[in-house]
Amino acid sequence: MALRVAEEGLSSCSGCEVAILNLGERLLALAPQLDFVHMPLLMDHKYFGQLGDGDLKRLEIPQAELGLVSGGVRNQEHLEVLQAMRANCGTLVALGTCATHGGIPALINGLANAELMERYYRGCETNDPAPDPTETVPPFLERVYALDEKVKVDIYLPGCPPHPDHIAEAVLAFLEGREPALPHKSVCDACPTVRQGKGQLKSVRRFLQNAQYDPAKPIADMRCLLEQGLLCMGPVTRAGCSGADGEAPRCLKARVPCRGCYGPVRQNGNQMLDMLNALASNGIDIKTLPDRAGGLLRFSGAHGRLRPRPAAK
Repeated sequence: MALRVAEEGLSSCSGCEVAILNLGERLLALAPQLDFVHMPLLMDHKYFGQLGDGDLKRLEIPQAELGLVSGGVRNQEHLEVLQAMRANCGTLVALGTCATHGGIPALINGLANAELMERYYRGCETNDPAPDPTETVPPFLERVYALDEKVKVDIYLPGCPPHPDHIAEAVLAFLEGREPALPHKSVCDACPTVRQGKGQLKSVRRFLQNAQYDPAKPIADMRCLLEQGLLCMGPVTRAGCSGADGEAPRCLKARVPCRGCYGPVRQNGNQMLDMLNALASNGIDIKTLPDRAGGLLRFSGAHGRLRPRPAAK
């Protein structure tokens, strides 16, 4: 009997669903063992009945052994869909950094809902002022939540999006009845660039100019971008973007600093606090960093990490 799989996307961009499709031939190989019973992005299944006219009174998600949920929880509809997925799926997977740590949508956690509405509906110079929307819009929660703040999560697959190798590994591990073998080290542990050691870093800056490297030479000959003074989140970000092939992390492979999209190395880690500690230990004045919260918590603002600033007295 095929494994019944349900998949849902909440406040997300559908990139995680594209990552599922990017399994390519592996997906075709797995397909005979999988029965996708619910995946709104790819198949028609209405929450309140297939007739589409409200023939059901309660949100309906088919029973499944494995549930995949991407995106964070921003409004009441997201919460209800997530709770239905949890109730009807034996094992629940948080798919992508939005689901595991809030992702880019959680940057809004730096503003209270009232500030958000004021900025977007009355404070934007390019739009005419308008009242807050009230019709056909699900009520906002007070902030963006990661999935495990609202329901129990069994497997975490961070990444923006997760690498197809790790999605395949999680599904195969479930089919084989074992724990998935997923990365638990930092991006720095997977980065082959040359490091000259602690004390080399004197200041950090935004990535507004190219790094110094010889394009004719391999990445293993390039000096660590953090030691070049570029703000690279590699020390405090979980590895995984290179997949299972052992290549260099994707951003570093393109000679671009890590932006932190896989979230903290530990599930309950704090990228901002860990990065500030790392910089301070090298003698960097952390007060010189622009937008510390938004920059260092760009992908992990859930779990109460990113909050509105207190009102000025």
